[in-house]
Amino acid sequence: MTPTVLIPGLACTAEMFTSQTVALWPHGPVTVASTLEGDSIAAMATAVLRDAPARFALGGISMGGYIAMEILRQAPERVIKLALLNTSARADTPEQIEARRLLIERVQNGELEAVLAQVTPNLLHPNHRGRQDLIDTQIRMGRDVGSDGFIRQEAAITKRIDSRPHLAHIGVPTLVLVGDRDPLTPPDRAKEIADAIPGADLVIIPDCGHASTLEQPEAVSAALVEWLSNPPSS
Repeated sequence: MTPTVLIPGLACTAEMFTSQTVALWPHGPVTVASTLEGDSIAAMATAVLRDAPARFALGGISMGGYIAMEILRQAPERVIKLALLNTSARADTPEQIEARRLLIERVQNGELEAVLAQVTPNLLHPNHRGRQDLIDTQIRMGRDVGSDGFIRQEAAITKRIDSRPHLAHIGVPTLVLVGDRDPLTPPDRAKEIADAIPGADLVIIPDCGHASTLEQPEAVSAALVEWLSNPPSS
């Protein structure tokens, strides 16, 4: 039985992994890490490691992927397997940093729910942008994270390092998963990660955007179960 730690994305909570937690639990205990502590990706990784089992399988989506890659730098000996979902190994561009700064400013002015309502549809596959259930879930999670958490997370993301030089040093079985129409971290970013990590598997989920665990929960859960069930390579 393998303990698994899952790390949610920006302004997300354990609800991001509701379906995946149920699917993975028969293979070992599942913990969804908190991202509410720390003002940098490195500090968030340290907090996750503090509360994690001695050795564990690690999965992260979007910002959770940034944290997961940092965990591999801080404590590679503790990670048995790695799953990177809808994420990028690159640092933010100046344009992305400016866009985040404007969002932070709006949230500081009390517009958290308005920001979430505006941004969420743009994360989704075009076929899912009218799904109010997905938008409501994102807003609910963002409300739980709160304005201070949102601001701290956005600021941390803008300061993250370029992880590409470190990918070749990852020595555990790795799944890289992405939606076929992910507008934020598209398939070419996932392929870049998978090509750089020795032996990594790339899975592209059809009819799926950035919020893969919510948009296509069954397909993502199936990929994660296969990832967790396969024995580590010798």
